Amino acid sequence: MARQFKPLSQYLIDFLDWLEIEKGLSSKTQENYQRFLKCFFNWLKANKLESITPPELTKEHIWKYRVFLSRHYLSETTKKPLKRSTQNYYLIALRAFLTFFAEKDIPSLPPEKVKLPREKGQKTIHFLTLDQVEKLLSMPDTKNVIGLRDKAILEVLFSTGLRVSELVSLNRDQIKIKPDTKDLEISVIGKGNRPRTVYLSERAVKWLRKYLETRNDKNKALFINYRGKTPSRLSQRSVERIVKKYALLAGLPANTTCHTLRHSFATDLLMKGVDLRTVQEFLGHKNIVTTQVYTHVTRPRLREIHRKFHGLKK
Repeated sequence: MARQFKPLSQYLIDFLDWLEIEKGLSSKTQENYQRFLKCFFNWLKANKLESITPPELTKEHIWKYRVFLSRHYLSETTKKPLKRSTQNYYLIALRAFLTFFAEKDIPSLPPEKVKLPREKGQKTIHFLTLDQVEKLLSMPDTKNVIGLRDKAILEVLFSTGLRVSELVSLNRDQIKIKPDTKDLEISVIGKGNRPRTVYLSERAVKWLRKYLETRNDKNKALFINYRGKTPSRLSQRSVERIVKKYALLAGLPANTTCHTLRHSFATDLLMKGVDLRTVQEFLGHKNIVTTQVYTHVTRPRLREIHRKFHGLKK
C-alpha cells in the first residue's frame, strides 16, 4: 500500500514539536519559525499550491518563492523590499522544515537545495570605545535606588556580554555575593537553551552588592521594575529603554543599545589579543562563523600592534 502524505502546512505542529524536543529551541524561536513558514504557506495558497505534499515540492517551487521574497515589500506604502538578511530568515526556516522531513524519513527536497542569497557588503558592528563605555556607565545617579539598579545593569551587561534576554532572566539566588567576594562566575541558559558560564568583574560585583543591599522585597528576579505597588521583573524593552536613556545623556550615538554593549565586550577582548574561540565561548555562539563578524573590526588594531611590537629592528 502506497504511503500517504499530507499537504505541507499540515506538518507545522509536528515541526514545532520537533524544534522544541529534538532541537531544544526556545518558545520565541519557535514562534519566529512559525511566522516565517506561514509566509511560505500563504505564498503556496496564493499560487494554488496549498495541497502539495512534501514529495511534490520541487526546486522550481523554491526558486519561485525566492523570487517572491526578493520582490516582497515590507510596506505597500513605502515599497521598501525585504533586506537580504531578512530574506535569509524566511529561507532558514524553510530549510529547517526540510531538515525535519529528512529526519522523519518523509521524502522531500534535501535542505541544501534551499540556497541563501549572499548579503552585500559585511555586517556592520556598532561598538563603543572604552572611554565611551566609561562615560555611559558613569551616567546613572547612584544616590537613589533606581539609579543604583541602572548602574548595576550597565556594569553587568559590559562585564559579561550577556544578551538582554539573558540579563532579565537572572534571579537573585544566582548571585551569591559573600563579604569577601570580589569577582564572580554564574551559569546562564542562553540562546537555544545552551548553558554557559559568564563572569562578573570586581567592579560589577561591587555595584551589584550595593544594589542588592537596597532590596527588601521577596521577588526572585535580580532586576525589578519599581513601578506599581509590587515589584515585578524588568522586561527586555524596559532594559533597552534604560540603556537608550543613559546613552543619550552621555552624548553617545543614537543607535546605542544593549547589544552595542555586547559588541563592545567582544571587541574589547579581541583588541586585547583574546583568541576567537574563547570569545565564542564568552558570547555563547553556537557557530564560530557568528563570532567571526568581529574580526574585520579588530583587524586594523591588530595590524597596528603587530607593526609596533613584532619583528627585528632595523
